[in-house]
Amino acid sequence: MTPSSAPPTPPPPARAGRVAAVVVDYDAGDLVATCVSSLLDEGVDQVVVVENGDPRAARQALAGLSVPLVATGRNLGYGAGANRGVAASGDSEYVLVCNPDLRVHTGAVARLVAALDERPSWAIVGPRLVDPSGVEYPSVRRFPSMLDAAGHALLALVRPDNRFSRRYRDAVGDVPRAVDWVSGACICVRRDAFEELGGFDESYFMFAEDMDLCWRAHQAGWEVGVEPRAEVTHVQGVSRRRHPYRMLVAHHRSALRFEARRARGAERLALPAAAAVLGLRLVMALADEAVRRRRDPRSGRAGPPIRSSSR
Repeated sequence: MTPSSAPPTPPPPARAGRVAAVVVDYDAGDLVATCVSSLLDEGVDQVVVVENGDPRAARQALAGLSVPLVATGRNLGYGAGANRGVAASGDSEYVLVCNPDLRVHTGAVARLVAALDERPSWAIVGPRLVDPSGVEYPSVRRFPSMLDAAGHALLALVRPDNRFSRRYRDAVGDVPRAVDWVSGACICVRRDAFEELGGFDESYFMFAEDMDLCWRAHQAGWEVGVEPRAEVTHVQGVSRRRHPYRMLVAHHRSALRFEARRARGAERLALPAAAAVLGLRLVMALADEAVRRRRDPRSGRAGPPIRSSSR
C-alpha cells in the first residue's frame, strides 16, 4: 500500500471530561450494555443511562459497567428522557445523546468532537449511521416544503423512491458539511447550545423531536452538521417494536405538531389539509402494519418514517 492510499489515522480518544454521553433506554436488553461499552472504549468517561422502562432489567444488563442509571418511573418519551440524562451528566462541554441500540465505531466520538471544535457555528453534529450489515441509513434530511412533505407522506409506503421523498432526503456525503437536520438516534451537541435551546421539546413523545431541535437551532442562529467519517452501527427500532401501533400514532402526531410549529403566514391556512394527509397516511401505515403482522406474527417492524428519524 502506497503512502497516498493509506487509510486515515483515527483521531485520539476524546479528552476526559470534554464529552459525556446520555443513552435513553426502553427495555433494549443486552444492547444497551453493548452501546455503553462502545462509548467507554472511545474515552467517554461519563455515561448516563436513562431508563424509561424496567430499571431492574436495565441494571441486570449493565452489571459490571459502572455507570449511573436514571430511572424515570414511566415512559417519558425520548426527548424528555434525554433532557433528564443531560441534566444528570455533569458539566462537560459536549454531550452525545444516543439510542440504546447503537455501537460506536473506533474514532467516532473523537471525530464528532473535532467537528464541533473546528466549527464554532455548529450546535449539533451527527455521524454516519449504518445497519448491522453495513448498509447506510439516510440519517440526513432537509426541511421539506408542505408539498414535498405531503407527497412523501402519501407515497413513501408504496413508492419509497418517489420524487418527493428524494427531495426530502439528503446525502450523508464523504466530508463534514452543514445540513438541515440529522437523526437524533446519535447526535453530539454543545451543552451551552442545548441549554440555550431549552433541550428537546417534551411535547413530542417520540419522533420529530430531533427535527424540531435542529430547526430551533437554525432559528437561533446555529448550524447543524454531519461528520460522515464518524460511523455508528444502529440496529433501529428495537424498543418500539413492542408497541408498533402506539408508535405509529405518536409518529404522525409528532409530524403534525412540527408542521404547526413551523408554519408561518399563509402556510397556517394549509394545516387542516396537512392534518388530513397525515390522518390518511396513518390509516395506511396502520393497515400496512396489520398486514405484516398477520403474514408474520414475529415481525414487529413498523412502517418507514414520514418526517423524522426511524429509531
